Amino acid sequence: MTSQSGDRKELVHTVLRLAEQAGAEAMRFYHGRASFSLKSDSSPLTDADRASHDFILQFLPGLIPGIPVISEESQDPTYGPADLDGCFWLVDPLDGTKEFLKGTGEFTVNIALIENRRAVAGVVHAPAIGLTYFADLENGAFRQQGTESPVPIRVQRANREHLRVVASKDHAGPLVAAMLRRLPNVELKSMGSSLKFCLVAEGAADVYLRDVPTMEWDTAAAQCVVEAAGGRICTLDGQPLRYGKPGLKNPAIITVGDPDLAWPTLLDEELLTEHTPTRSAAN
Repeated sequence: MTSQSGDRKELVHTVLRLAEQAGAEAMRFYHGRASFSLKSDSSPLTDADRASHDFILQFLPGLIPGIPVISEESQDPTYGPADLDGCFWLVDPLDGTKEFLKGTGEFTVNIALIENRRAVAGVVHAPAIGLTYFADLENGAFRQQGTESPVPIRVQRANREHLRVVASKDHAGPLVAAMLRRLPNVELKSMGSSLKFCLVAEGAADVYLRDVPTMEWDTAAAQCVVEAAGGRICTLDGQPLRYGKPGLKNPAIITVGDPDLAWPTLLDEELLTEHTPTRSAAN
């Protein structure tokens, strides 16, 4: 079903509508209307997370019967699919819960389809600001604002003398700080949730380094948008980020719009070795 270009395009639009409806469910609890608790990793869980999760899990399994749906808010979300080379959904019902609680609007509903360990279709929907990015690897990446027509997006070539770098508001680590010190003319951009990746995809930024670990549902939908727009997301040993890993945990990653950018030269070599297991083992 999903191998044909037209079928994939139709599937993505169906997922887009589902993400919009899930976002509307989450918005019922926006601006102080959500109670929250802390999960085992000390991250917040709100009524909005649960409402979006419940809505998505009600309808998403029926789109491609028989494949697993892995959501951050599932009872046991850290299992991997039995067949790691198979097909499954990855869902983050509310990415950027801290932004939701702060009322910035920079939170998203993320839904991605994984085939053979790669994100082949994805939707990143920001309900509070009416902004959606969606993509599949056969038909390209798009940005849609509200009810306007979708606009195709592409990455841009980087100017090494004036790089535009995305940094997380809440999760910047030592590699990020060291990189910024090495780039005196850098233009710094800040954004919440998966929207950071999308800035690179639409050509508004060149580099997004994430040296603090993420989970697979944090990155999958946005990675599809980035790759369909011509960019790359890879681990710090230069390998493409892939899915279905045991525990579903990502290592440190970097997102670049220009695939020809020599991004390792931007990083501190000693810190880079510490954050890259294969490099550490070789030394």
